[in-house]
Amino acid sequence: MLDLIFKNGKIVDGSGNPWFQGDIGVKDGIIAAIGRVDQEAALVIDVGRQVIAPGFIDGHCHSDLMIIDHPYSEIKLQQGVTAEVVGNCGLAPAPFVRNKAELLQTYVQPVLGSTSWEWPWETVGQYMDFISRSNPSGHIAAYVAHGALRIAVMGFENRPATTAEIARMKELLEEGLRAGAIGLSIGLLYAPGSYTSREELAELCSVLPKYNGLLSTHIRGEGNSLLPSVAEVIWIAERTGISLHISHLKAAGRANWGKALDALELVEAARARGMDVTVDVYPYAAGSTTLTTVLPPWVLEGGIEATLEAFRDKSQRAKIKEELSHEQDTWDNLVCSTGWSSIIISAIQSGANKVLEGKSIAEAAELRGQHPVDCMMDLLLEENGQIAIVYFHMSDDDVKQVVSYEKSLIASDSLNCETGKPHPRTFGTFPRVLAKYVRDEKVLSLEQAVRKLTSFPAQRFKLGKRGLLVPGYAADITVFDPAAIQDTATFEAPRQYPKGISHVIVAGQLTMQFGTHTHKREGQLIRAHHCCSH
Repeated sequence: MLDLIFKNGKIVDGSGNPWFQGDIGVKDGIIAAIGRVDQEAALVIDVGRQVIAPGFIDGHCHSDLMIIDHPYSEIKLQQGVTAEVVGNCGLAPAPFVRNKAELLQTYVQPVLGSTSWEWPWETVGQYMDFISRSNPSGHIAAYVAHGALRIAVMGFENRPATTAEIARMKELLEEGLRAGAIGLSIGLLYAPGSYTSREELAELCSVLPKYNGLLSTHIRGEGNSLLPSVAEVIWIAERTGISLHISHLKAAGRANWGKALDALELVEAARARGMDVTVDVYPYAAGSTTLTTVLPPWVLEGGIEATLEAFRDKSQRAKIKEELSHEQDTWDNLVCSTGWSSIIISAIQSGANKVLEGKSIAEAAELRGQHPVDCMMDLLLEENGQIAIVYFHMSDDDVKQVVSYEKSLIASDSLNCETGKPHPRTFGTFPRVLAKYVRDEKVLSLEQAVRKLTSFPAQRFKLGKRGLLVPGYAADITVFDPAAIQDTATFEAPRQYPKGISHVIVAGQLTMQFGTHTHKREGQLIRAHHCCSH
C-alpha cells in the first residue's frame, strides 16, 4: 500500500517538458508511481486539476542561523520551497575560531541575524552536523564561505595572504568539502572578500576540482564595474578549470541599466569556450544588503569596531564623505549609482531609531537635520554597525532579461528577517515568478518557470535525486493553483505569506496542508557526494 496519492493533477515534472494529466503515488519518502495510479494508499488527495510540481529549491539564501532558531522553515514552505542552499556570498557562521569570534559574528549578523545562544561548532563539518541534528522541516545544503575562511585565518587585514595563510585556508576549505559542502562561495563586494586578488582566489579554488566543487560568487561590483567583475570571476574559473555560478546577476544604478544583457553575453562567450557557467536572479528590481556595504572598502579594515572608530575621527570622516561624493575607479560607489533617496533602512536594532525603518537615508537625514553621509555614519555608530537596507537600483527590463535567460535559475537571496521590514523576496520570491512572469506577463511558460525552480537548481547544486517528478526520486512535492498563486508581500508590508499553494510534501511527509504547517520535520542535511580523484 502507498503512503499517499495525489489524484487528478496537472503534472509539471520539472524537466521543462509539457504538463500532462495524472496522479502521483508516494511510498517511504520516494515517488513510487506516476501517471494513472490505481493502488490503495493511506491518504488520497484529489487536487482537482491543480499543478503538481517538484518542491521548489532556493539555491541562494541566508537562512544559516534562522534554520536553527526556526526549524519549521515556515516562511519558505509557505512558498512551496522544500530545500535551501546556505553559506552564500562568502558569509557563513563557520569555520568559527574562538579568538576571532566577535569579528565573524559582527560580520555575519546584519545578513544572517544574531543568536542568543553560543555557537557550539568550530568547523564547517561540525556546523553541518548541528544543522542535521536540528531536524528542520526543509532540506539544507551548504557552501564553505570564503569570508569566514579569511576571517578565521587573517581577520579583516587588507593585504595579500601569505603562503602559509593560503595553505591554512585550503585546509579549512578541504575539511568543509570532505564534510559534504557543495563548493566555495565568495563575496567580493564585502570586506574581507574585497581585499582578495583574483590570483589569490584562483590559488584557493585549486582545491575545488578534486571534489568537483562549485564556485559561487557575489561579484566585486554590480554597477559601473559590472562587466569587469563578471570577467574576473570567469577568469578565476577558467584558470582553475572549475564550474562557476554567478549569484543574483543584476545591473545596478540607472547609468548601467541595459548592461545585464552585456553581462549575459560574457557568460555565453565563456560557455562557447567550453566553460560551465550559470547565473541566478531574484524577481525584484530592488536589492537588500547591509548599510556598511556603501562604505569605501578601506573603512572596513579591521572589522566593525575599527570601522566605527574611523567614524569618530574627524579627518577620516571627512575622507569618507569626500570619497562617497563622486564615482570611484577601484570600487563601485553605490551612493553615486543609486542615490540616498533609493537606500531604504529595512532593519534597525534599537528602539530609539526604530521609527526610521522604511525610510530612506535621505529622509532620515532630513528628519535629523544632517548631511546624508553624517546621518549614515552616526546611525551606524548608534547601532553598532548593524543596519540592513533595501535599495532600489535595477530596471524591470533588466530583471526580465535575466529571468528569461535560459541558463538562469531563480533564488531568493533572502536575509534574516527577525526585525524590521525585510525585503519582500523573503516571503514572496517563488509565487511571484509564477504569478508575474508566467501568468500575468507571459515571460516564461509554466514548464520553463518550474524547471528554473526545481530540476535546474537540483542539478546545479548537486542535491541528488530531487527536482524531478520521476519514480525513484525524493518525494518533495508542491501543489498549487496556477490561476490563484500570488505573492502578497510588499516593501511596505513584507511579512505576508503568499496565496494559492495548497500542499507541500517534504521527504514523503505532508508538511503543509491548505496553508497550515503540520509540524512535520523531515528535512535532511544534503551532503554533496564528491567524486574525489585522489
